[in-house]
Amino acid sequence: MHLDATDLSESEIRLQQEVREFLAERLPPGSYDVGLGMTGASDPQFSRDLGARGWLGMSLPPEYGGGGRTAVERLVVVEELLAVGAPVAYHWIGDRQSGPNIAANGTEEQKRALLPGIASGELSFSIGMSEPDSGSDLASLRTRAERVPGGWRVNGTKIWTTGAAQATHILALFRTSDDRHHGLTQFIVERDLDGLTVSPIPFIDGTREFCELAFEDVFIPDEMVLGEVGAGWGQNTAELALERGGVDRWMSLMAVLDHWARGGWGPLGAAATADAGQITARCWAFRGVSLAIARMVDSGKSPSIEAALAKEMATRFEQDCVEIVTRHYGRTPDLTSDDPYESLLARAILVSPSWSIRGGTVEILRNIVSKGLAQA
Repeated sequence: MHLDATDLSESEIRLQQEVREFLAERLPPGSYDVGLGMTGASDPQFSRDLGARGWLGMSLPPEYGGGGRTAVERLVVVEELLAVGAPVAYHWIGDRQSGPNIAANGTEEQKRALLPGIASGELSFSIGMSEPDSGSDLASLRTRAERVPGGWRVNGTKIWTTGAAQATHILALFRTSDDRHHGLTQFIVERDLDGLTVSPIPFIDGTREFCELAFEDVFIPDEMVLGEVGAGWGQNTAELALERGGVDRWMSLMAVLDHWARGGWGPLGAAATADAGQITARCWAFRGVSLAIARMVDSGKSPSIEAALAKEMATRFEQDCVEIVTRHYGRTPDLTSDDPYESLLARAILVSPSWSIRGGTVEILRNIVSKGLAQA
């Protein structure tokens, strides 16, 4: 495992400035609900506005509506979006991982039908991986797709399926045979299929993004199988590399951190200033890691181990930040406060335990890293 130090080029810096100017005009303070990183609010029109500027599907092939740009250029755009807590939820999953997965493994018909809508912000994707009683052992999932004439009949349950209630499509992993790893297949599922029930689950902070999916004799045609039957485990693993190594894994609290460090709750004392300096240094380190991983992707490498290491360290750092800012805030923040940043800090206290679970638990990620280093 090796990460090369790198920085933005002049053209990438120009893109960064362009995005900052757009966001200053499109999202002036008070005009939107500031969010916690990638779990920001859902605003389909904002997603379409980004798509119109070519800032969604940036790495997708131009012949399918994408920008044909680099992973680093996408990182530049995403970094600016997360810095202001932009409403990114509607397009997030499709842009980050479903689009690249379909581009890599989809049929020509699937690419032409779906990728332009992802790049324009018209389509919204959710990921159907987790299941009740499976924990972090994804290979133990039991929702089964059985062959029937013309397609597959699906029965089972998915849970913790973020954004499924608003998504137009769900990229789901089902069991198609009893082979533990080679018996898994990915399917592109339209959310409004007969027999599919999507039930939002109230979370501790009052939000309802998490959903349970109940499949009861849901028919999925053959043309909606993504990749080869039985190849879902490998495709899913590659998809998780896209999910784990980006700036979204250390920027969840960024809008709150910026407000606090700039004196939004009053001048910082000596202890708070020292803590703010340490947080800043760690942010720069994680930013360097994410940038190096993006450069590896652009060079044709698959940095799954590096991404797992980044995610393991960065989400624990995010949780540290919540504890530090809360301590200096001096009292328990109110979730219903008129101050949006106080409310956001209160929400972070409630939801931050999930940050080191989503996208792979700390224990699973450490296993991935240790096995990778042992094989190096």
